[in-house]
Amino acid sequence: MLFGSISYLNLLPFQVFLKRYISNNASKMTFRYKRAVPSQINKALKRREINAAFISSVESARCKCTDLGIIANQKVYSVLLLEGESEMDPASATSNQLAHLLGLKGKVLIGDAALKHYLHEGEGIDLAEAWYKETGLPFVFARLCYNKHEEAIQKMARAFSQTKVKIPQYILKKEAKKRGITPKQLTWYLGHIHYEMDNKAKRSLKLFLGKTKRL
Repeated sequence: MLFGSISYLNLLPFQVFLKRYISNNASKMTFRYKRAVPSQINKALKRREINAAFISSVESARCKCTDLGIIANQKVYSVLLLEGESEMDPASATSNQLAHLLGLKGKVLIGDAALKHYLHEGEGIDLAEAWYKETGLPFVFARLCYNKHEEAIQKMARAFSQTKVKIPQYILKKEAKKRGITPKQLTWYLGHIHYEMDNKAKRSLKLFLGKTKRL
């Protein structure tokens, strides 16, 4: 199985889980990884260059998906709109659409760079919060989708939903250092990320996808 991997901190709990899951099921499955930014992962899944990945929610309507996503209820801190001329983030698909949909102008910044900017500068519009203010709903940035190995992917998704992932301190320290933040800041950030698609998240995604079709 070829799995698309996005190296943003919001997927760190899943990546820690997946490493253990693969180790425990090594006799049943073989995994390889393709690492890229969200916009590239979207294309790779569509071209069948990978079999599964968390892809941008704006692209997920055409895919087979699990009930796992990257979800923020109110603030997310890693998807920002900065003051200045309108500029899309080439790494993004969903966040660019969200800014356009909300009628907000400025520079879209996503991922670890956005989180670091927030922690150091503390400025910018949080796009998940802007969506919540308009709809009263959480925002779904990505979903775990696939084009092959349905049974294995769905089983993995259910296992992740039922697992409370504890990230070892050495991983927290290593990943925080890479991004120029502290382990405490990393842990605080992950407390704002959710992964299970509950009814509110599903309603929000349906609303967002419906609105993007009318753009």
